[in-house]
Amino acid sequence: MQTVLKLVFPPTHTTFSRFSNCYRDPEIPDFPKPKSGKENDVLLLVPANTPLQYPMRGFRVTPMNKTLIPGDSNDVKPLQVSLRVQKGVLSVMNVQEGEQVDGQNEKHLSISSSSLQQLNDLLSRLTYTSTIYHIKTEDLDVNTQVTVLIKAFLRYKELNVLINSIRLNYPKIKIIVADDSLNPEKVVGDNIEHYIMPPAQGWFAGRNLAVSQVTTKYFLWVDDDFVFLNETRIESFVNIMEAVPELDVVGGQVGGNQFAFQLQYQEGNSEEGGCITRVSRTHAPLPGFNGCFFADGVVNYFLGRTEAVRRVGFDPFLKRVAHTEFFVDGLGDLLVATCKGLRIGHQKHSPTNKYGSYRHPPKSDSEAKMTHHFFKNHLKCIKY
Repeated sequence: MQTVLKLVFPPTHTTFSRFSNCYRDPEIPDFPKPKSGKENDVLLLVPANTPLQYPMRGFRVTPMNKTLIPGDSNDVKPLQVSLRVQKGVLSVMNVQEGEQVDGQNEKHLSISSSSLQQLNDLLSRLTYTSTIYHIKTEDLDVNTQVTVLIKAFLRYKELNVLINSIRLNYPKIKIIVADDSLNPEKVVGDNIEHYIMPPAQGWFAGRNLAVSQVTTKYFLWVDDDFVFLNETRIESFVNIMEAVPELDVVGGQVGGNQFAFQLQYQEGNSEEGGCITRVSRTHAPLPGFNGCFFADGVVNYFLGRTEAVRRVGFDPFLKRVAHTEFFVDGLGDLLVATCKGLRIGHQKHSPTNKYGSYRHPPKSDSEAKMTHHFFKNHLKCIKY
């Protein structure tokens, strides 16, 4: 059954409606859709004050052949370096008698020397050889690639359960919490950033704050009442995004719910605007990934490409009930997919009366939201 949400002004408001359209039309050209950009693929070296200088991005590898690793040097003691990779092997070329190299042509290699000059010479001969042939293959460290984002409001018990479940699977990954609770409580733990907002600023304002603080390539969005399961693997999301770099959002499943949808736009006339219909179906399959399909929107559990999501943003006018609206704003700009098997759990709990009053706002809030939505996107109706 399809629910149609359509804002209709009674006859006594005809003058206001004409004024609204006259004001909206000149504003439309001022909100062009931003164009997608490409990531910088130049070689980026981490300087030696780390203390080991090494390439962080842009290091290209010839498949199945040894490639010298640029930038390796050590400016401090102790004089031992240990390196580990996942999808290839490491070696040092032309090792001479007395040079201490353990783990030649293995995934873990250790270099030792009593001389700083000799150690740097060994590092200058360090090579990497890929053992898997794939044009999109690279070593994956989720902790440096992904930040977990949470918007919190009142439900601290559930929030702590979620954080504990994340730490069981990913003890070092960064977690960002945007919190607009009425009486904030402390959220403590290693590598957790807890941002206190003014009370009840809303769902999308919190999302904007959280995304604005991300310094990683991707972020994983989770609600504060979710829980990581044994099969919750962030790596699976990242592998898909890395293999299909055009993708901007990949959604999973919350329990057994794989909420994904199309947004079908029917163009209207220049005065009234068009209609958007949300339909519970997907587009074509994502090539190379069984169970993955292109879509226009997904569930509240998704991996987002940080740069792309920032371009679209989350409208802070939408405070309480909002999700589809983000994908409406991203329609035509964000490439979205949904995949079966990428599961996270949903905690069982009983909402408090205070939380319920915010979660289910009065009808006037919905009417104001729809008025804003119609004005902003030049629409006359939305069908869910």
